[in-house]
Amino acid sequence: MKANRSIVFRLILVISLWSGLIFIVVLGYNYHHSREVLEKELEKNAANLALSLANKVDAELVSVSKVTEGVAKALETADYDEKSLRLLLRETLEANPGIYGSCAAFEPHEFRKESVAYALYFFRRNGTTDAIRLDRSSGSLPYFYWDWYQIPFELGRKEWSEPYFDEGWGNQLMMTCSVPVFKGGKSAGQVRGIVTSDLSIESLTRLVSSTRILRTGYAALISRQGVILAHPLKQSIMNETFFSIAEERRDPGLRKLGQKMIRGESGFVFYKSLVGVKSWMYYTPIRSTGWTLAVIFPEAELMENITNLTMVMTVIGFLGIAFLCIAVFFISKSITSPLIALAGTSRKIAEGNFELDLPPIRTMDEVGVLTASFQSMVTSLKQYIRNLTETTAAKERIQSELKLAKDIQASLLPRIFPPFPERPEFDIYAMMRPAKEVGGDFYDFFFTDRNSLCFLVADVADKGVPAALYMMVAKTLLKSEGQRVGDPGKILCNVNNILAEDNENCMFATVFVAILDTVTGEVRYANAGHNPPLLVRSGSAAYVDAKHGLVLGPLKDSCFETGSLMLMPGDTIFLYTDGVTEAMNRDGEFFGDASVLETVGKASKTGAASIISSVGEELGRFTDGAEQADDITMLAVIYRGMP
Repeated sequence: MKANRSIVFRLILVISLWSGLIFIVVLGYNYHHSREVLEKELEKNAANLALSLANKVDAELVSVSKVTEGVAKALETADYDEKSLRLLLRETLEANPGIYGSCAAFEPHEFRKESVAYALYFFRRNGTTDAIRLDRSSGSLPYFYWDWYQIPFELGRKEWSEPYFDEGWGNQLMMTCSVPVFKGGKSAGQVRGIVTSDLSIESLTRLVSSTRILRTGYAALISRQGVILAHPLKQSIMNETFFSIAEERRDPGLRKLGQKMIRGESGFVFYKSLVGVKSWMYYTPIRSTGWTLAVIFPEAELMENITNLTMVMTVIGFLGIAFLCIAVFFISKSITSPLIALAGTSRKIAEGNFELDLPPIRTMDEVGVLTASFQSMVTSLKQYIRNLTETTAAKERIQSELKLAKDIQASLLPRIFPPFPERPEFDIYAMMRPAKEVGGDFYDFFFTDRNSLCFLVADVADKGVPAALYMMVAKTLLKSEGQRVGDPGKILCNVNNILAEDNENCMFATVFVAILDTVTGEVRYANAGHNPPLLVRSGSAAYVDAKHGLVLGPLKDSCFETGSLMLMPGDTIFLYTDGVTEAMNRDGEFFGDASVLETVGKASKTGAASIISSVGEELGRFTDGAEQADDITMLAVIYRGMP
């Protein structure tokens, strides 16, 4: 016996699966609960660490900002000449080691009447202070148009610049705090000049980079434009932004995170760090500059203890399940041994040997009950096979009879084309494709006199054998009345009255009948609830405005109006049943009237058979193998005129 079919196997499988499932649920709950507690504590600690570090950075920036505002205030309240200005800037640098350089730049004629521009810049170089005149060495662009001057001048307030690389003098990353100097005080609103203090980014990056978090965690600094200012990846500093990295990774979530940072928001998020490590990050703004400070905790290091404990518990749990399965195996094996003989016998029965004797019933326990059930099953199977053989034979007889009925039905319809090769005045072709073995649609055409061709298409309600029988009666009546009466409206009226008698099942049919005068091209027609035909003239197809009458069969003494139209040589009249327009594809969409109009219009310049063939091919492409739901019948007549 194969293990995957045995009771032993199923017992072991069920017990191990349920035990494992319970164990996994408990283990998972413990892991996730511990993780949630750790994440909550982590968020608090990360917030405290980030805020503490942000305050340190902010304190250094505020210190530089206060010094710069003090110099600006001094220039507003006292009248400085060049000597005293040099002394002021030099003392400012010497008193504030954190400031790399300080500049005082003025509007035209504001510092000295004879000077169009004046900008004095003191900075550190090789351990000493040095000074230059920016108005004499600023290159082709006057300092009035530099960002550190123009932006605070236009805004009239203190501004921190974006970090930049000071090439030429400092040759290092720095940022500038610019404070307007107002003439007559700030209330007057007239800016006289700008005082700046340059702060080396290196001091801030040292402060941020010195923060150690777990083993490989770190802190990072991002500017208000998303530029990376401090990060363990030195090559990313000032060369990458949060948004360029998001674009490179195709990560919209990282882009949204960067947008939150530059908006000055705080948050605690899980993300993949710039070095590709899954981490937790807490970010908070530095208010004085609009920068963002972020502290990053690698997830693997955070969860290391929880993961190790979970692994130990997992090993212990699965060992316990393994021992339990071994015990179940030996216990269940002793219980299921009597079933082995019964299983062997049942396989032979499954192969068709119903005459085989089953093991004797010695006890009425579960095995005995099962053996008795097998004996009853064998008896029932023998009877079922006998019944199935008889049913199959009967079904084959029915199929044979249906095929014969299909052939008989097809033989009742005109099938030889062209049917009137000696009549060049017209070209006619028709086809009927039943949805089942036999159908309820039919067509017919015949001469009522030498120059009057009667043609019709009909659709009997329902499908199958009842519809086929009703169809044969209706077809016979329509032909006999057509040859006797010769008027479409009267033909339908007479046939309707005959069909309505003793119509207990309320069967009915829709019919469109027309009579073509082959000499004049006049078509007289009547419609009993059928689809209006198409008239194709000069390659354009349109519906014939045929008045809708009642269907044939349900109501006696119904009247049907005879209409008429004139066909010109080359005109085509196309009749069809609703199986054409209501043909469905695999998506449940209908072929529709528009498709019929388009297809018939395109094929109208060919013969009648080609028109029918074109519509059939288009239906085949549209349905794409979908099951046919209704009978499909088409008839096309092309009027050629008298030769």
